[in-house]
Amino acid sequence: MITSDFKKKMADSWFSYLQNQICKEFEFLEKNKVKFTKRDWSKNKINEGGGTSFLLSKGKIFDKVGVNKSTVSGIFPKKFRSKILGAEKKGNYWASGVSVVAHMRNPKMPAIHFNTRFIVTSKEWFGGGIDATPSNEDLKEKKIIHDELKKVCVRNKKNYKKYKKWCNEYFYLPHRNEARGIGGIFFDYETKDWIKNFKFVRELGLSFIEISKKIIKRKEKVKWTKKDKEKQFYKRGRYVEFNLLYDRGTKFGLHSGGNIDSILMSLPPEAKWK
Repeated sequence: MITSDFKKKMADSWFSYLQNQICKEFEFLEKNKVKFTKRDWSKNKINEGGGTSFLLSKGKIFDKVGVNKSTVSGIFPKKFRSKILGAEKKGNYWASGVSVVAHMRNPKMPAIHFNTRFIVTSKEWFGGGIDATPSNEDLKEKKIIHDELKKVCVRNKKNYKKYKKWCNEYFYLPHRNEARGIGGIFFDYETKDWIKNFKFVRELGLSFIEISKKIIKRKEKVKWTKKDKEKQFYKRGRYVEFNLLYDRGTKFGLHSGGNIDSILMSLPPEAKWK
């Protein structure tokens, strides 16, 4: 039988490895002319963990991209416990994960979001997903993204249609009555087979790197106008609204004593509202 401590150690190690791989690949896309800056942080209470944030900004490809990894533990505030599986009674938790948000310089490229996580309360589960938010419609790009996500789901015997629907419902702005982007996949509370779920999470992380490279290389030489950039700024406004009003990851980070700058890393460097 695989122990809970072993699972934590394996998940934590994988997320550290994946964070480094993503940073390495993204710096390569920038021709290594712009580098990530690294910042370590710790929770206020001793022995409750912390994280490492990598940030790259003002690049040729990326206006801003953050790659966060954290491993934290503690006790949730009572008013938040009912919202977390297995934390309803005592509120104890352990959580590790990696999260990436990339806002592109070229407005013809979509913003890309990815995260995977392993959480332990009285239950233990994986969650995460990948989604894209373009400011210009590109049906071929949309097909490329969804085809790649479907492949990794089918390969791991996961329900792609269910994850796709979940993503569409999750990344929705009810006050605007519109979707944030073109979707992707989203999943949570994967509890049944730890070995198979961990394999899926690992493959999804590697797929994120490949999907990002495909999207970027396809459009890195595409020209754009000031009007295109203005359109992107307004779409980024929608991104801000979702992340501050609805995003579960933002709320989880705040209620688990995470680092504020790392939690708000997902916000774009510039955004506009009409």
